[in-house]
Amino acid sequence: MRLGAMLRREVPPEHTAAYARGVEALGLDELWLVEDCFYAGAVAAGGVALASTERIEVGLGVLPAVFRNPAATALEVAALARMFPGRLRPGLGHGVTEWVQQIGAFPASQLAALEETTAALRALLRGERVTVDGRHVLLDDVVLAFPPPVVPPVATGVRGPRSLRVSGRVADGTVLTELSVPSYVRWARERIDEGRAEAGRTDPHHLTVYAYAAPDRASLLPLVADGLRDGGASG
Repeated sequence: MRLGAMLRREVPPEHTAAYARGVEALGLDELWLVEDCFYAGAVAAGGVALASTERIEVGLGVLPAVFRNPAATALEVAALARMFPGRLRPGLGHGVTEWVQQIGAFPASQLAALEETTAALRALLRGERVTVDGRHVLLDDVVLAFPPPVVPPVATGVRGPRSLRVSGRVADGTVLTELSVPSYVRWARERIDEGRAEAGRTDPHHLTVYAYAAPDRASLLPLVADGLRDGGASG
């Protein structure tokens, strides 16, 4: 089991470098960066966190799939993965419905958008020439000039049964919400495994579970309340 920390969205981006160094100094393994509207962008913050540290892995958890064209996401992820090989863990999610609608990016099918974007991103990062004529993703003979020699695993941050099966089919890992109790984690793993079986996958699938931490119960309750108000999770 690996242990990490999350940089919460409320922290101003200028504190990213110091926070990342603190996480590494504590001996933790991972730092996960949130991307929510309309806070700091996780790709930029991820680059700062990686450049400010030497050892920890940095997760982008998670980028809303519909915010960027998958080719644009691949460019950003590939650049970071080449500069910091083996230390980047990108993630994609549906995004919070209200925010995605607010910017005019709500897709005709959230499941199709996530599945097609995740599959295209993974293929591009592997250096493949990609053409997709999907419900959401449209790519015509796209190939990266600088694919990363060490291909980063792409996770999805999802909650529901259909989305978890999509994660099993097309992603390398899944990020679960802070409100995930042990019984839910087991249930989610079963849905992920159903998707993996559908796709005939036998490769590893990394599970990342966010968890609240506070010095006492009184400090923890506002965090849980905020999570419930936001619908339980990004993605």
